[in-house]
Amino acid sequence: MEILILGIYAFCVWLVFFKFQWLPWNTISMVVSFTIPIVALATIVMTLNVVAPSTHEVRVVAKVLQVVPQVKGRIVEIPVEGNRRYRKGDVLLRIDPTPYALAVEQLEAKLRADDAAVAEAEASARQLADSVRREAGKVSTVQASLALARQRLTEQDALFAAGAGSKFDRDDAMARQRELEGQLVSAKAEEDAAKEKLSAKSQGEFVAIAAARAHRAETASMLENAKWQLAQTVYRAPADGQVVNLQVRVGTMLVPLPLTPAFSFVEDDQELVAFYDQNELYNVREGDLAEVYLPTNPGAILEAKVDSIVWAQSQGQFAQSGLLPNTGAAAVSANRFAVKLALRGESKGRVLPVGAVGAGAIYTEHVEPIQIIRMVFLRVSSKLNYLVLKLH
Repeated sequence: MEILILGIYAFCVWLVFFKFQWLPWNTISMVVSFTIPIVALATIVMTLNVVAPSTHEVRVVAKVLQVVPQVKGRIVEIPVEGNRRYRKGDVLLRIDPTPYALAVEQLEAKLRADDAAVAEAEASARQLADSVRREAGKVSTVQASLALARQRLTEQDALFAAGAGSKFDRDDAMARQRELEGQLVSAKAEEDAAKEKLSAKSQGEFVAIAAARAHRAETASMLENAKWQLAQTVYRAPADGQVVNLQVRVGTMLVPLPLTPAFSFVEDDQELVAFYDQNELYNVREGDLAEVYLPTNPGAILEAKVDSIVWAQSQGQFAQSGLLPNTGAAAVSANRFAVKLALRGESKGRVLPVGAVGAGAIYTEHVEPIQIIRMVFLRVSSKLNYLVLKLH
């Protein structure tokens, strides 16, 4: 930028003093001619560095996923090609699912057997409880009949004492009462026996039920894990992006450990990161407009805005160690801070080459009229990317 300004100024001096000779070229004019560009250029550059800071390191950063399988097995299908874009959910590779499908079938059969065992244990417990309820019902029935027989005997005693009843009816009512009293004793004995049997076996039955249910829950958990492993034999694209460095082939054995990626998947979700020195950002705020150009697309200007400033870098942290901090024999140069830029306008949504390094500038809210100079030279620098300066 400075060279271009000096070139324009030198051309103007040549027109005034040599081409048209409007002014004489003497010592005074020489001093003035050389002083003006130095002062003016220094003022413009220093002002622009504050109100529209620029950088020659703007990087395109993408989220890169190292594809490592969750299960081991041989690849049976690779329906993708390297350096091609795919949509989220597209199948990228398939691992042989045979052993995992067999494991699912085995565990499903085992789960059915466990269900039968739980049902059997619960049925046995229900039978004991039903027997106690039946005996309790018999006792209640006999008690009700006995109460009726006692009332009838009382009535027969009153009739016999009044001379209105027969001795036979009285004796029959007494015999019926004694018969029911015997039946009550027998029914209570059977109820007590059923309760003792339930009490003796209930603990074991409940333990058996709990064990059967626990065994079934364990099988169900193993089945879910087997189904998950079976699902992991098909690897799908986690987002929109492209497959890079596809080196594996059908028949390649993949294992979770050691971590050896099958290939890389570069997501379309990208970030622009600009790096600035520490004292260049004190006027920059989130939302400030910015412009960026990349040598991969000569002449094009990408519109952006400041998303955030990463006010942190590695020199602000000491590595965890029992040793004293090593400050070095000489002072360590200060690192730069990163500014995240978000594309806007027509540039939003463009897929940029990952790893590309360009230049750009941020336009603050201060001294906006002079920022047109930065915009002009940014576009001139972008046009210069059409020149390929190689000698071969």
